[in-house]
Amino acid sequence: MKRSIFIVTVSAAALVAAGSIATAQRGQVVTPPKARYAMDLGTMSGMAGMSGGMGSAMGMIFGRGSRGDAREMHLRLGSTLAPTGGGAKADHFPPANAKQGKTLPLTWEAGVSRDTPEEFQRPKGRLLIYWGCGEKAPKGQPVIIDFAKAAAGQIPPGVFTTRVPRDRGPMVSNSKTFGEWPRKGGKPAPAGSSVLGEHRVAGNYSPEMKFTLTQDYMQGLTVRTSPLPSGATTLNWNALPNATGYLAWVMGYKMDDGSDQPSDIVWWTSSSAREFGGGLWDWLSPDVVRNLINQKVVMPPSQTSCTVPAEVKAATPNMRMATLYAYGPEENFVYPPRPANPATPWNQEWTARVRHRSMTMALLESPMGAMGDAGAQGQPQEKRCKPSILGAVLGKTC
Repeated sequence: MKRSIFIVTVSAAALVAAGSIATAQRGQVVTPPKARYAMDLGTMSGMAGMSGGMGSAMGMIFGRGSRGDAREMHLRLGSTLAPTGGGAKADHFPPANAKQGKTLPLTWEAGVSRDTPEEFQRPKGRLLIYWGCGEKAPKGQPVIIDFAKAAAGQIPPGVFTTRVPRDRGPMVSNSKTFGEWPRKGGKPAPAGSSVLGEHRVAGNYSPEMKFTLTQDYMQGLTVRTSPLPSGATTLNWNALPNATGYLAWVMGYKMDDGSDQPSDIVWWTSSSAREFGGGLWDWLSPDVVRNLINQKVVMPPSQTSCTVPAEVKAATPNMRMATLYAYGPEENFVYPPRPANPATPWNQEWTARVRHRSMTMALLESPMGAMGDAGAQGQPQEKRCKPSILGAVLGKTC
């Protein structure tokens, strides 16, 4: 049965998604939705995309950018209902221009969720933390965390805060029945795909959903690095028309001779405040991004450059990888629409939230310098395992 949709504003959607709210504005009785749906849509360029193979990667390293941006789509359906007629089953029916087939199955198995952490090996040595754009690191940096002491709980106070909310929407932990796409190892959306048009979600544990997207995948980011005489490095990037804010960070390390573990891992972010909240690495709503811009945690959409302090380069002689995020727009849907009469209860059946972002990754500074001394001398270098923290950022494990 075809159902009409009502598009709500971001602020109203936050009220809808709260779930525990029994009453809303004007004293109207509101019951939370039976099902919540979330679409996280991303554009990946540079080394984050690698959609063009080795030629694209080498072009990016030598400053030509990436011609083909990769797409990522993550779908999550959480419901308060138990499945009917057997095991849980649900499908997302995308428009034809998505180029992903007729259906995307939403499934879940214990221990196979994409949110399950990869194998983690605690690194040895130290973690050096820097923050803020500028040629020189301000006084008081870096904050140093000794991993041996961190294992015993001796982490400097105030290093990691919780000011950045982690609003993941529907998850296994807050749903009676849950499904997601893709599974671990799933393929990204094909290049040139689009999400514009009508989407339908149907299954045996949620009401049928229909909504039309008017925001497509964001444009790709291109970041360029320029070394300065001071030893600092300037990052420059293209402005995206629908970006709500930017965040950059650099991960790098220093290796001990003859060791396969780094003695120092270095982490720098563009935040003017010492903020390393976990929510920064997720999809963020425009409201949250605006608040973080006011707190000088996220760079405003008008900013298209940032300088990495010289101390970061000096502390990372072996490798430096820069990552840039552009947070994007959000669309929200709810069915049925809010009744105009405040005396009429608003019994929601479902909500859907769609968030966007774009990201890119690049080796910091010149190609030969970024590839290490052995590469600069034209000599083969023994392949080593990436450090655990850096590997986690790159999606790799030892």
